[in-house]
Amino acid sequence: MASYILRRLLLTLPVLAGIVLITFLLARLSGDPTDLLLPPNATDEAREAFRSVNGLDRPLWEQFVTFAIKAVTGDFGTSLRFEQPAMQLVLDRLPATAELAAATMVIALSIGIPAGVIAATQRGHMADGLIRAIMLLGQAVPSFFLGVLGIIVFATWLRWLPTGGRGDWSQLVLPATTLAFNLVALIARVTRSCMLDVLKQDYVRTARAKGVWESRVIWLHALRNAFIPVLTVIGLQVGLLLGGVVVTETIFSWPGVGRLAIQAIYARDFPVVQAVVFVFAVIFVLVNLVVDLLYALLDPRIGYR
Repeated sequence: MASYILRRLLLTLPVLAGIVLITFLLARLSGDPTDLLLPPNATDEAREAFRSVNGLDRPLWEQFVTFAIKAVTGDFGTSLRFEQPAMQLVLDRLPATAELAAATMVIALSIGIPAGVIAATQRGHMADGLIRAIMLLGQAVPSFFLGVLGIIVFATWLRWLPTGGRGDWSQLVLPATTLAFNLVALIARVTRSCMLDVLKQDYVRTARAKGVWESRVIWLHALRNAFIPVLTVIGLQVGLLLGGVVVTETIFSWPGVGRLAIQAIYARDFPVVQAVVFVFAVIFVLVNLVVDLLYALLDPRIGYR
């Protein structure tokens, strides 16, 4: 397994390099940050001095070579807006984003998996139809609309929850629920589909014929074998979750990496945008590596060579 992990990590290097290159080029297509960061009445001399200090007056290829050499050591430059190291800004905001993502996954897994199992075992009944309707609604409603609706209903009308910010648990409820809603629907749908396939297998019928309790058949034997595709979907949804964090953190003023990314994009703060994308890419790659390793725990027949 150690050699497999090493190979996977080595294969991620060209992927991360490609992501850094694409991000570097796309960020500069948005225009010159001088127009945003300097006042409109700034003189031409001040503008040229700003470009010279931040290396924006050099050829594009030279900017990238300098950037790539520093990025190897984790140095993504200094933020043009905050005048602080870009990577340090991202790492300072990362705990808030990790807290929101963890709460989202807890909600999604604790609701989505049981809902999918119930829908599969009650196929054709009212519970199945109700859960499938909620799945359809969850996949159809965009997170930004759900977030604004949640603020209007639960924060403005009912005054049960705060509108945003980060502090106690009540400020985490709305953003985490908003992010989890779509994820719950997807996990429930995939779990239901996989459970329906597994429940037809011979070993499930054999366990029932031997008198094994139905709850043990469903939750131990069937779910364990149906969970591998579900685990794959969960790993792939990390990228979607990170993308949703950008919008959700902005709506709820959550001081995480997503909100920092939006602020950096608006200000054309190249170093911060590049650092955010790099960190998100590393997280996505590592999560999918962990998912691959968990396969062997769920199914001992899976090996790594």
